[in-house]
Amino acid sequence: MPRFSPLVPLLTCAMLTLCQNLMAADSPLVQINVYPPEVNLTTHSDRQRVVVQAVQADGITRDIGKEAKFTLANPALCRREGTTFHPVADGQTELKVEFGGQSQTIPVKVERAAESRPISFKLDVMPVWMKTGCNTGSCHGAARGKDGFRLSLFGYDPDGDYQRITRELPGRRIDLSVPEASLIIEKSVGVVPHTGGKRFERDSEICNTVIDWISAGCPSDPANVATCIGLEIYPRDGVLDGEGAQQAVTARAKYSDGTDRDVTSLALYLSNNDTSASISQDGIITAGARGEAFVMARFATFTVGSHFVVLPKGLVYEDVSKPQVNYIDELVNQKLKKLRIDPSVKAADEAFLRRVYVDLVGQVPSEAEYTRFITSAEPDKRDKLIDELLNRKEFTELWVSKWAEWLMMRSSIQTSPKSITLYYTWLSEQIADNVPLDKMVRDILGASGGTFKNPATNFYQIEPDVLKVSENVAQIFMGMRIQCTQCHNHPFDRWTMDDYYSFAAFFRQVGRKQGEDYRETIVFNAGGGEVNHPVGGRVMLPEFLGGGPADVAGKDRREVLAEWLASPKNPYFAQNFVNRIWHHFFGIGIVEPVDDVRVSNPASNEPLLVELARRFTESNYNFKSLVRDICRSEAYQRSTEKNASNATDERNFASQTLRRIKAESMLDIISQVTSTQDKFPLLPVGARAVQIADGATSTYFLTTFGRATRETACSCEVKMEPTLSQALHLLNGETSNQKIVQGGLVASLLGENLTPEQIVERLYIRCLSRKPTPDEISALRPLFAEGNDIKRSLEDIFWALLNSREFLFNH
Repeated sequence: MPRFSPLVPLLTCAMLTLCQNLMAADSPLVQINVYPPEVNLTTHSDRQRVVVQAVQADGITRDIGKEAKFTLANPALCRREGTTFHPVADGQTELKVEFGGQSQTIPVKVERAAESRPISFKLDVMPVWMKTGCNTGSCHGAARGKDGFRLSLFGYDPDGDYQRITRELPGRRIDLSVPEASLIIEKSVGVVPHTGGKRFERDSEICNTVIDWISAGCPSDPANVATCIGLEIYPRDGVLDGEGAQQAVTARAKYSDGTDRDVTSLALYLSNNDTSASISQDGIITAGARGEAFVMARFATFTVGSHFVVLPKGLVYEDVSKPQVNYIDELVNQKLKKLRIDPSVKAADEAFLRRVYVDLVGQVPSEAEYTRFITSAEPDKRDKLIDELLNRKEFTELWVSKWAEWLMMRSSIQTSPKSITLYYTWLSEQIADNVPLDKMVRDILGASGGTFKNPATNFYQIEPDVLKVSENVAQIFMGMRIQCTQCHNHPFDRWTMDDYYSFAAFFRQVGRKQGEDYRETIVFNAGGGEVNHPVGGRVMLPEFLGGGPADVAGKDRREVLAEWLASPKNPYFAQNFVNRIWHHFFGIGIVEPVDDVRVSNPASNEPLLVELARRFTESNYNFKSLVRDICRSEAYQRSTEKNASNATDERNFASQTLRRIKAESMLDIISQVTSTQDKFPLLPVGARAVQIADGATSTYFLTTFGRATRETACSCEVKMEPTLSQALHLLNGETSNQKIVQGGLVASLLGENLTPEQIVERLYIRCLSRKPTPDEISALRPLFAEGNDIKRSLEDIFWALLNSREFLFNH
């Protein structure tokens, strides 16, 4: 009987598993990625998880950490446990990782391997409260704490947390003689009843961390303790093949003393789509249903994330050639290929015609414009139409209206209607003259003088509160909602309370005084005034959001901020505005909502957003050039009709979006097709609703259809969702019924001796920019039978068209 080594069955199983994985990978292996790109181990307790990702030719990625071969050039420096490396001796070496004929080599550096790093409250214990959810708003992070114990929300005040943990309830919350018996431990492990339930296991690493800190006498940190200055998560992205596929991640923090640290076990993990990809608290991503997910790691004040796509197991996909007009199509199609999605077909001329008119000038084409375009045989007629519409005054009026929303143009007790009218007129001139966006924004933020003489100063008169002004600037010009950092560190982004009050310091020195006319306010640089941090009262020096300290000595702080904000040094500026413009043409932003840019709300197509912003900046912020690129793209000109592969896609622009027309444009279009005119306060008869300067001016129709009140800078003020009130108003209200009668269009057409069917065709063209189908004509023909009131029947058809979904939506 031959003898076999007991290792043989184990090796056989391992080889079988490897073979099965290789057989499952129908697509050839292209490369392997090793993360992090280097291993730095400092002090005896340090460690580093290494993640290895295989990339196949079809884009599928797989976690091969368990199958890959690891080889240290000098194995005496480190020991390996699975895919985690621990320091043994000081020195430098290399780690070679091999799999499937591919290899990668990364440097390894070990320092102070024999030293033990002192345990730290801020570096070791504070992350435990974040990891276990103890300092959230629903637990001890609430304003008044929970059950007599309070922690700062998301850890914004570690010094205060230290005092409350160590000085309150002496001898109970912390037991120095028997650390394991400390109330903070016994409640967390479930030995003592706890409202929040069991937070961690007694033998877990995080439990031992807290016990070790207590055993060391609850030391406080020295003033020069290193602080976390960054966080990385690897891999940065991936494509998972089928439900159940997994991918390990590794999280690494960087510190102010130049060191880094594996915080995979200390980071808090989240997913914005658990249905497609969930992530466990030990950093393992598991695929679910088809879709996309952004998995995040939070540590200290940082949140970072990775983008993962989940595909059905073994999905068969044939990458057919997709039409591309410009860089927009190239980047959109790259994402669609990654998702295995085919785009919808190109929209018909009639659909494109109506869409581009509504989007560019807030109107529908006239009958003459319809006929000219549809009958044209020019191959570039769409491009020519776009250029024509870009040069119409209605294009300027439409975008002035949008800017008026962003800038909250609304009269109030402190801002007179005259000031708003002058502000609106100034803005109209800027956009009509195609003034570069950066110059316009610098003129607004650095404005000084009277609100009549220099209307841009009204930006500071509409909202005089310093903190609100700083919030509005961040939201309007950078797309960021930083409001929550007024009271605590942002739970899902990088911004802290320090960032908030340092940014607000730019606006503390804005002075105001009454002008000769009591309705006018003079805005000026007061030259003095500081912002104090609410925790500790520190004077906060001005710092750019994400841009570091500002040199404001002897300068107007607003001008310094404006110069940085509206420049390529601030990446958020251009990305914010191209995202807002993109939203107008697709009904959804690349980042959505458009003014909620944060790590935990990533762009659906980051390369597209970056490239749009880069070209926008290089064009000297040429607004019309950007709009032209978008409207000429295949992505914009696609049909709203979906196919089998993109039926559930809502974020990747595989089809055009069915969008309800905005309130102002809707009223203007109803007036246009019914040949009627409106009268709004302070405007002549026949003015369009988009020309209303004051947000405080409205009508029942505009309010019902969701016109922005302009009370805040939030994009959510514009309501685009259809409601029952809107339907009832169109069916029974005065707007459509009254305008049909008032315009007398049907009577005028009858006076031209046209047949009822000819009139119906013209009504269809006016309202829907298309001719009626034969089936529609057949269905309507009985209304014109002998004995019927032809005029009444035609007015009923007109009314039905104005109430149709096809009329109310841009498609």
